[in-house]
Amino acid sequence: MTDSPSVAASGQQGRYLPSEEQRKRWRRWRHVKDWFSKGSIATFGVGVIVALGLIFVYLFSETLPIFGDPDIRPVSTYEAPGGVDGGRTLHTAMERYREVAVRFTEEGDVFFFRPDNGELLDEYRLNRPEGVEVRSFDVAEARTRLVGYGLSDGTAIMARHDYDVSYPEGQRTITPKVTYPEGEGEPLAVFEEEGLPLDAIAVQRGRRGSAVVGANNEAEALRLVLFEETTDFLTGEATVERKVYELPWPEAGVEVTQILLDTTMRNLFVGGADGRLHFFDVSNLNRPELISSQRAITGEGAQVTAMDFLLGAASMIVGGSEGSVSQWMVTRAEDRSRSLTEVRNFDAHAAPVSVIAPEHGRKGFATGADDGTVQLAYATSDRTLSRIRLEGADRVDGLAMAPRQNAMLAVGGDGTFHFLAVDNPHPEVSWSAFWQKVWYEGRNNPAYVWQSSSATQEFEPKFSLVPLTVGTLKAAFYAMLFSIPIAVLGAIYSAYFMAPKMRQITKPTIEIMEALPTVILGFLAGLWAAPFFERNLPAVFSIIVVMPIAMVFAAYLWTRVLPDGIRRLVPGGWEAALLIPVVLLVGWLGVTASPFLELAFFGGDMRQWLTDQGITYDQRNALVVGAAMGFAVIPTIYSISEDAVFNVPKHLTQGSLALGATPWQAMATVVLLTASPGIFSAIMIGFGRAVGETMIVLMATGNSPVVNFNIFEGMRTLSANIAVEMGEAAVGGTHYRILFLAALVLFLMTFVVNTAAEIVRHRLRKKYSTL
Repeated sequence: MTDSPSVAASGQQGRYLPSEEQRKRWRRWRHVKDWFSKGSIATFGVGVIVALGLIFVYLFSETLPIFGDPDIRPVSTYEAPGGVDGGRTLHTAMERYREVAVRFTEEGDVFFFRPDNGELLDEYRLNRPEGVEVRSFDVAEARTRLVGYGLSDGTAIMARHDYDVSYPEGQRTITPKVTYPEGEGEPLAVFEEEGLPLDAIAVQRGRRGSAVVGANNEAEALRLVLFEETTDFLTGEATVERKVYELPWPEAGVEVTQILLDTTMRNLFVGGADGRLHFFDVSNLNRPELISSQRAITGEGAQVTAMDFLLGAASMIVGGSEGSVSQWMVTRAEDRSRSLTEVRNFDAHAAPVSVIAPEHGRKGFATGADDGTVQLAYATSDRTLSRIRLEGADRVDGLAMAPRQNAMLAVGGDGTFHFLAVDNPHPEVSWSAFWQKVWYEGRNNPAYVWQSSSATQEFEPKFSLVPLTVGTLKAAFYAMLFSIPIAVLGAIYSAYFMAPKMRQITKPTIEIMEALPTVILGFLAGLWAAPFFERNLPAVFSIIVVMPIAMVFAAYLWTRVLPDGIRRLVPGGWEAALLIPVVLLVGWLGVTASPFLELAFFGGDMRQWLTDQGITYDQRNALVVGAAMGFAVIPTIYSISEDAVFNVPKHLTQGSLALGATPWQAMATVVLLTASPGIFSAIMIGFGRAVGETMIVLMATGNSPVVNFNIFEGMRTLSANIAVEMGEAAVGGTHYRILFLAALVLFLMTFVVNTAAEIVRHRLRKKYSTL
């Protein structure tokens, strides 16, 4: 009888316990769920790593082609079109479709032919007087298609090769022809009255009309003949007036070998047999002035053997008898004086440079030498891209680049023509162009510049990544300078000192800030904050300085001055609410006092005062961006830091308090050290967020790619630059791929920073985990 209750209890308990079969089934199901969870977590973790790897691979694959080597490949070789009876080839060129080429000879014959096989299409003979020899020859800026013959009787012939394009029955037909800008094909008098031959000649066509510059070495005479075109405003009738101007001889005893006149007809360059370059200012033709003379070619007996302008005629390439190839342009010194300056040197030939052929759409060029070699170079990237030796040629007499830069036509010393295919899609690219100062045309010194496009065809693209990288770091620096103190200190207070009920209100409110679209923040920063900061600069800085002091003073009054009876009216942990009126009062006083501060200390205009001190002020600047981006970054840093501080084991805090530490001492010596890995991670995540921010910096800065950390100037970041320019970049072009390179730099920057941060966080966690 005594055992029956326990037996009943045992039986009753047995009815509530699962059977052995059920336990096995549940155990198997638990194993399945564990396996699935582990597999899912591992799969998605590896998936994240794979996704990052694929992003890197994609960016790298889009960037890699710009670092490929150019290729020059021989396609065909043929005898001179029209035969060699017309004399040596002085110049050859191709039209834009690469279907028709032209050959000018020293006998005045012009032959049009197919560049790929030499098939003769048409021929012309210039009106060269009988018994008169060709003494010199010149080619104007490549896009004008203008050439000039200097004759032994002191006259010159200007001719232009033109192409009419038609589409009969939908098929493109190109009809070549020769036209004459001046003189209807008749020789133009330069030294005709004196009977002096033209030992050197330059022709050019610009807005003022056509010009011929001739030199005679025996008489040391240099003359410019301008055919000035004017159009009647009422009738529209055009008239041409011939004007003759005498120019000073560069230097007594100097033999002139080369002459160049730029398209503005303001600058004249003369190369001599002594290896010197002479720069004339001919903007006022009634008072031409020799500005400077520099030695361009060194060595005994060295002379200037070839000169030609690059696209746009803002700089020129000079070749010497010792094989040197250099770039020169006009620069200004600090005293505003002008001089001809050597910008860079390229790989030299082993023989004298005989011909220079500039590209039609870029700052590239090809050079030929008396040893039969041809090399391709690009000015901005300071690269000699490729070199080839013409088969069977002992020298190069002529050289032409196709207008689309995809082919080259070279003429050997024996008159043989060589048609070459050129694969050179990205000559602008070099590591020095990305990361070092580059001396661009029109600038007086090398500089870091990003300017990818312009309205003119002769524009020189500037692809330095330094301004974008500095702008990215600058925006992130000022954003972190604004956000770290507020976010981290606020997180420490709310996690450790704030009352739980107040914390339940404060933390969600700050975290909701992160949901604000950055485009709205950028919009408000650009249209409201930027003008407000500009109008109230003294208020902004006075608030930055006075606000912390006012908070400390208010805290001192609360803890040391006010009686205990008043302090007990506010529950513990709610004291921070008392700072709200302090913040509002300081802000109001700062804005109200701003005009008086500006009048008292800055002459009534702080912006003008900054300008007078040599500090540039832009309305949309780093100060505005720092505040707007800081506002966007604060929730991220705050939330992670607050969790890190709040989750510090309570026994550590309680132990330190039990040993006699004050709450502040416990927080500074125990809590912060334990939470430091989490706080550091929060700051690094915030930094990554700031580095990758796009819309705020796009809308709240002037988007100017400057290289400085001036808080009153704007910047252009990598991310904003990609957002602005990717839509206008031609797919597969150099600009397009450089934008991918910028994305790769941004990716690597954040990857390196985050990796370093993780290493530091791991070490901090390991160091303080024993507390």
